[in-house]
Amino acid sequence: MAQLVVRDLEAELVQRLKERAVEHGVSAEEEHRRILRQALSQAEDEFPDLKALLLAAPAGGEDADFERVREFPREVDLS
Repeated sequence: MAQLVVRDLEAELVQRLKERAVEHGVSAEEEHRRILRQALSQAEDEFPDLKALLLAAPAGGEDADFERVREFPREVDLS
């Protein structure tokens, strides 16, 4: 099994990890593994395939539906 070494962590972050581990009744190392698993599994679920999202989107109309009407010059009433 692979190992991961994380260096230069802030003391406060390490303390919070240890406190969270105590709350869950596991070692800091196990809590670290759980946090990584949760974060990485959420990241995959949170960002679905953009192509699939675009293909699933309903039709938005024809290009002509979105054309800007440009009638220049136009009269402006400033009174």
